[in-house]
Amino acid sequence: MKKSKHLNQLLEINLAMFFVSTSGALGRYIALPVPVTIGLRAILALLFLILFCKYKGISLKVERAHLLPVLISGLLMGLHWLTYFYALKLSNVAIGMISLFSYPILTALLEPLLLKTKLQKAHFLLGFLVLLGIYFLVPSFDLENNYTLAICIGTLSALFYALRNILLKTKVAAYNGSMLMCYQMGVVAVILMPFYLTISVEEIMNEWQGVMLLALLTTAIGHTMFLNSFKYFSISTVSILSSVQPVFGILIGVAFLNEIPTRNTLIGGAIILSSVVIESIRSSRKKAIS
Repeated sequence: MKKSKHLNQLLEINLAMFFVSTSGALGRYIALPVPVTIGLRAILALLFLILFCKYKGISLKVERAHLLPVLISGLLMGLHWLTYFYALKLSNVAIGMISLFSYPILTALLEPLLLKTKLQKAHFLLGFLVLLGIYFLVPSFDLENNYTLAICIGTLSALFYALRNILLKTKVAAYNGSMLMCYQMGVVAVILMPFYLTISVEEIMNEWQGVMLLALLTTAIGHTMFLNSFKYFSISTVSILSSVQPVFGILIGVAFLNEIPTRNTLIGGAIILSSVVIESIRSSRKKAIS
């Protein structure tokens, strides 16, 4: 019974990663300024999430002691999205998504310091495996080109993402993931309000399909499922498991944007995927023992 339940949890997080990975192709496809895209994404996702919470009878109340951390997590989420989408615009789906996935290494380093959890050497080894995969995926480390700038911005995005996930780890046990996402979307939507005046309604309507998919599939569904997975795994484990996301993203980029990966991209993707398989086996065995 425990094995079956754990398998369902692993399937759920991988499905969440597939939904979240659509952000790469959509970020490249939507022809709007990045702050406008992120702001509209947050507004629409907030509407979807509020309707879902009302339908499911999920309370939107947060204890006063938890309000500040939840709001800060929204700020970190906004910074993560902005830097990530700028990295996508400067490069391609593969480079943008892969640079972001230095975050498992950052998480493995930060979680023991911030949450006082036990340091696991295996996470550093698996993090190194992810880093090796990134090495193969990055075509050049020339400081003069946009790809290098994209990698730097993507790594900064990874830091914001790691901090947001660690901050929320202590909150998901008490609150529903959809409710937490409501507050985060609200923060992002309010902060980016000035940018809504920089573009016409007609320009927005030309991109409504992409923005709608980004808000519903990637954000409201994907990120909520991802947040809920924090209840079953440590943040470091979730970080490693979610490293399959760039592989999904690159495949979606091939299918919809015709961004064909190079041989090195395929090698890097295979290395990253192997770290996911290893961590899946490790976490499954630990669950079976407990």
